[in-house]
Amino acid sequence: MIVINARFLTQELRGVQRFAEQTCLALKQMRDDVVFVAPHGIKMHESAKALEVQCIGRNSGHLWEQLDLPLYLRRQGNPLLVSLCSTAPLMYGNQIATHHDITYVRHPESYTRAFRTLYRVMTPILLMRIKALLTVSNFSKGEISQFYNYPESKIFVVPNAVSDDFQPGPPLTNKQNYLLAVSSPSAHKNFSRMIEAFLTLRTQEDLQLHIVGAASEIFSDPSLQRLASSDPRIHFLGRLSDTELIAQYQGATAFVFPSLYEGFGIPPLEAQACGCPVLAANAASIPEVLQASALYFDPLDVGHIASAMERILTDISLRQSLRRRGLNNVTRFSWEDSARRVSQRIDAVLTQPSAPELPRHTATKQAVNESIPAKSSSSKS
Repeated sequence: MIVINARFLTQELRGVQRFAEQTCLALKQMRDDVVFVAPHGIKMHESAKALEVQCIGRNSGHLWEQLDLPLYLRRQGNPLLVSLCSTAPLMYGNQIATHHDITYVRHPESYTRAFRTLYRVMTPILLMRIKALLTVSNFSKGEISQFYNYPESKIFVVPNAVSDDFQPGPPLTNKQNYLLAVSSPSAHKNFSRMIEAFLTLRTQEDLQLHIVGAASEIFSDPSLQRLASSDPRIHFLGRLSDTELIAQYQGATAFVFPSLYEGFGIPPLEAQACGCPVLAANAASIPEVLQASALYFDPLDVGHIASAMERILTDISLRQSLRRRGLNNVTRFSWEDSARRVSQRIDAVLTQPSAPELPRHTATKQAVNESIPAKSSSSKS
């Protein structure tokens, strides 16, 4: 029996939870020896039903993960545990854990002191005990290894992907001219600079900026918030369902991704899957994930962001090229492939529990083979 930590089903659906949910759904189709356990208080009911989740314990949140889950595992004979979000039981050694990135280290301003302290304390303890660590990109693999002095040979890349629901739509008549962005309250998402850049674009009166997320969550500068809120071209759409989000991707002239730091970054892939050209920051893991399928800009330079926006808005052939390259780029990723990588790592841990640890920064051939897929040879410009 392999136990999967399904605590993510009790949380709000964001990038980390999406990774865990979709990987688990695909893994369920591949293996008949996996059991999914979670606290009570499920929020993602449809996925929980598909995974046949067992709700155990009396606690919730971190208490459930640190107390109830280990107690359950001991009663089951200490089976292998797989945790696909960034936390896991600290005192349980027979497990594969996941750490998506170290944004809390590189951009502490995006997190509360309590959050930063929790992760800075928990992560080294966890790394000392686990059998293997999963992460979502080679960039994050290097960051985690360097900061925590953890062997790269024990870190395995399992990339994100996009649901099959994200597809190009039919040609639109009377199509609106708008740029699209998907926000979060975190400062490192860099939405303030993106909006500053947009506000300099005055030559296209019909141009709009659609932002998925609440205006109150984006700004640390009240004056910029007032300025953006008073501009009728900027529309804050709030939180959207997947169906509504897909419609926004399909109708957008281009998608803007200005983030300063990402372990992976799912929204640009979602946009590309819907046939939307992407312009993105040349930072962190983003070039690794998007390769030559995006128009890049310096996310710290408002003028450079504005120039990239202007270029993609006025160059039809560039948009068509980026659309083709984006659709091709998405094919490098699938949740089935990601689940297969997890399954392979499970088998490796089960069959080689006492394998000697290689020196730090010495990656095994298998670890190299499990990196993010290479660019497809069929890519077109």
